[in-house]
Amino acid sequence: MTTEAPTHLPDGRPIPLMTGGERPMLESWLDFHRATLELKCAGLEDAQLRLASAEPSGLTLLGLVQHLAECERNWFQRVVGGLDVPPVFGEGNETGYGLEPGRGVGEALVAWRREIARGREVCAGRGLESVGRIQGGAMAGVEVTLRWVLIHMIEEYARHNGHADILRECIDGVTGA
Repeated sequence: MTTEAPTHLPDGRPIPLMTGGERPMLESWLDFHRATLELKCAGLEDAQLRLASAEPSGLTLLGLVQHLAECERNWFQRVVGGLDVPPVFGEGNETGYGLEPGRGVGEALVAWRREIARGREVCAGRGLESVGRIQGGAMAGVEVTLRWVLIHMIEEYARHNGHADILRECIDGVTGA
Protein backbone atom coordinates (compact mmCIF):
# COMPACT_ATOMS: atom_id res chain seq x y z
CA MET A 1 0.00 0.00 0.00
CA THR A 2 1.29 3.44 -0.89
CA THR A 3 0.38 6.69 0.73
CA GLU A 4 -0.33 9.61 -1.55
CA ALA A 5 2.13 12.39 -0.85
CA PRO A 6 0.79 15.85 0.00
CA THR A 7 1.18 18.46 -2.73
CA HIS A 8 1.84 21.48 -0.49
CA LEU A 9 3.62 22.20 2.77
CA PRO A 10 1.66 23.77 5.65
CA ASP A 11 3.15 27.17 4.70
CA GLY A 12 1.61 26.87 1.21
CA ARG A 13 4.73 26.10 -0.81
CA PRO A 14 4.41 23.32 -3.39
CA ILE A 15 6.29 20.14 -2.53
CA PRO A 16 8.69 19.17 -5.33
CA LEU A 17 7.82 15.94 -7.10
CA MET A 18 9.46 12.87 -5.63
CA THR A 19 8.66 10.59 -8.55
CA GLY A 20 7.90 11.13 -12.20
CA GLY A 21 9.49 12.53 -15.30
CA GLU A 22 12.61 14.66 -15.40
CA ARG A 23 11.07 17.87 -16.69
CA PRO A 24 8.10 17.97 -14.31
CA MET A 25 10.53 17.24 -11.47
CA LEU A 26 12.91 20.05 -12.49
CA GLU A 27 10.01 22.48 -12.90
CA SER A 28 8.56 21.49 -9.52
CA TRP A 29 11.89 22.16 -7.80
CA LEU A 30 12.13 25.55 -9.47
CA ASP A 31 8.56 26.38 -8.41
CA PHE A 32 9.39 25.32 -4.84
CA HIS A 33 12.34 27.70 -4.73
CA ARG A 34 10.31 30.52 -6.28
CA ALA A 35 7.66 30.05 -3.59
CA THR A 36 10.36 30.00 -0.91
CA LEU A 37 11.63 33.41 -2.01
CA GLU A 38 8.12 34.82 -1.91
CA LEU A 39 7.55 33.34 1.55
CA LYS A 40 10.75 34.97 2.81
CA CYS A 41 9.31 38.36 1.83
CA ALA A 42 5.79 37.75 3.16
CA GLY A 43 4.54 39.92 5.99
CA LEU A 44 7.33 42.49 5.79
CA GLU A 45 6.88 46.18 5.11
CA ASP A 46 8.60 47.93 2.24
CA ALA A 47 11.22 49.51 4.52
CA GLN A 48 12.13 46.10 5.93
CA LEU A 49 12.50 44.62 2.45
CA ARG A 50 14.91 47.45 1.58
CA LEU A 51 17.04 46.85 4.67
CA ALA A 52 20.58 45.55 4.11
CA SER A 53 20.34 43.65 7.38
CA ALA A 54 23.42 41.41 7.16
CA GLU A 55 26.38 43.79 7.17
CA PRO A 56 28.76 44.21 5.51
CA SER A 57 26.64 42.90 2.61
CA GLY A 58 24.43 45.37 0.78
CA LEU A 59 21.93 42.64 -0.19
CA THR A 60 18.26 43.29 0.49
CA LEU A 61 15.21 41.08 0.10
CA LEU A 62 13.73 43.55 -2.39
CA GLY A 63 16.99 43.50 -4.34
CA LEU A 64 16.88 39.70 -4.43
CA VAL A 65 13.33 39.72 -5.84
CA GLN A 66 14.38 42.19 -8.52
CA HIS A 67 17.59 40.26 -9.28
CA LEU A 68 15.67 37.02 -9.71
CA ALA A 69 13.19 38.77 -12.02
CA GLU A 70 16.21 39.73 -14.14
CA CYS A 71 17.50 36.14 -13.98
CA GLU A 72 14.12 34.82 -15.12
CA ARG A 73 14.15 37.23 -18.08
CA ASN A 74 17.76 36.58 -18.99
CA TRP A 75 17.81 32.79 -18.88
CA PHE A 76 14.37 32.00 -20.25
CA GLN A 77 13.67 34.85 -22.67
CA ARG A 78 17.14 35.86 -23.84
CA VAL A 79 18.99 32.53 -23.67
CA VAL A 80 16.28 29.91 -24.27
CA GLY A 81 14.01 32.08 -26.42
CA GLY A 82 16.68 34.09 -28.22
CA LEU A 83 14.68 37.27 -27.58
CA ASP A 84 16.17 40.75 -27.49
CA VAL A 85 14.51 42.21 -24.40
CA PRO A 86 15.69 45.11 -22.21
CA PRO A 87 16.45 44.78 -18.49
CA VAL A 88 13.30 44.46 -16.37
CA PHE A 89 14.21 47.44 -14.19
CA GLY A 90 15.91 49.59 -16.82
CA GLU A 91 19.33 50.23 -18.27
CA GLY A 92 21.95 50.63 -15.59
CA ASN A 93 20.22 48.12 -13.30
CA GLU A 94 20.84 44.94 -15.28
CA THR A 95 21.51 42.94 -12.11
CA GLY A 96 18.26 44.11 -10.49
CA TYR A 97 19.91 44.88 -7.17
CA GLY A 98 19.49 48.66 -7.48
CA LEU A 99 16.58 50.03 -5.45
CA GLU A 100 14.44 52.96 -6.57
CA PRO A 101 12.56 54.96 -3.92
CA GLY A 102 9.35 54.90 -5.97
CA ARG A 103 9.41 51.17 -6.74
CA GLY A 104 8.23 49.04 -3.86
CA VAL A 105 7.80 45.36 -3.27
CA GLY A 106 4.35 45.28 -4.87
CA GLU A 107 5.70 46.47 -8.21
CA ALA A 108 8.77 44.23 -7.94
CA LEU A 109 6.68 41.13 -7.19
CA VAL A 110 4.35 41.88 -10.12
CA ALA A 111 7.38 42.18 -12.41
CA TRP A 112 8.92 38.99 -11.00
CA ARG A 113 5.68 37.01 -11.48
CA ARG A 114 5.33 38.42 -15.01
CA GLU A 115 8.85 37.25 -15.87
CA ILE A 116 8.08 33.78 -14.50
CA ALA A 117 4.92 33.59 -16.64
CA ARG A 118 6.75 34.78 -19.77
CA GLY A 119 9.51 32.28 -19.16
CA ARG A 120 6.97 29.47 -18.93
CA GLU A 121 5.46 30.60 -22.24
CA VAL A 122 8.88 30.63 -23.91
CA CYS A 123 9.69 27.14 -22.62
CA ALA A 124 6.31 25.57 -23.44
CA GLY A 125 6.70 23.10 -26.26
CA ARG A 126 10.50 23.04 -26.05
CA GLY A 127 12.23 19.84 -25.06
CA LEU A 128 14.93 19.61 -22.42
CA GLU A 129 17.51 19.20 -25.21
CA SER A 130 16.38 22.44 -26.89
CA VAL A 131 19.43 24.66 -27.28
CA GLY A 132 19.78 28.36 -26.56
CA ARG A 133 22.76 30.67 -26.61
CA ILE A 134 24.16 32.76 -23.75
CA GLN A 135 23.85 36.40 -24.78
CA GLY A 136 26.55 38.25 -22.88
CA GLY A 137 29.43 38.14 -20.46
CA ALA A 138 32.41 35.81 -20.43
CA MET A 139 30.29 32.93 -21.77
CA ALA A 140 28.66 34.88 -24.63
CA GLY A 141 27.84 32.63 -27.56
CA VAL A 142 28.06 29.38 -25.61
CA GLU A 143 25.16 27.00 -26.26
CA VAL A 144 23.19 25.53 -23.35
CA THR A 145 20.19 23.23 -23.20
CA LEU A 146 16.89 24.02 -21.53
CA ARG A 147 17.80 21.25 -19.05
CA TRP A 148 20.97 23.16 -18.12
CA VAL A 149 19.03 26.42 -17.73
CA LEU A 150 16.45 24.78 -15.43
CA ILE A 151 19.21 23.27 -13.28
CA HIS A 152 21.04 26.59 -13.20
CA MET A 153 17.89 28.45 -12.15
CA ILE A 154 17.26 25.94 -9.34
CA GLU A 155 20.83 26.58 -8.18
CA GLU A 156 20.40 30.36 -8.53
CA TYR A 157 17.25 30.38 -6.39
CA ALA A 158 18.67 27.93 -3.83
CA ARG A 159 21.75 30.10 -3.32
CA HIS A 160 19.75 33.31 -3.03
CA ASN A 161 17.17 31.69 -0.76
CA GLY A 162 20.05 31.01 1.62
CA HIS A 163 20.83 34.72 1.51
CA ALA A 164 17.13 35.47 2.04
CA ASP A 165 17.12 33.20 5.13
CA ILE A 166 19.89 35.23 6.72
CA LEU A 167 18.40 38.60 5.73
CA ARG A 168 14.97 37.68 7.10
CA GLU A 169 16.39 36.39 10.37
CA CYS A 170 18.35 39.62 10.83
CA ILE A 171 15.23 41.71 10.12
CA ASP A 172 12.71 40.10 12.45
CA GLY A 173 14.09 36.83 13.79
CA VAL A 174 11.97 34.61 11.52
CA THR A 175 13.82 31.43 10.57
CA GLY A 176 13.01 28.31 8.61
CA ALA A 177 11.36 27.72 5.26
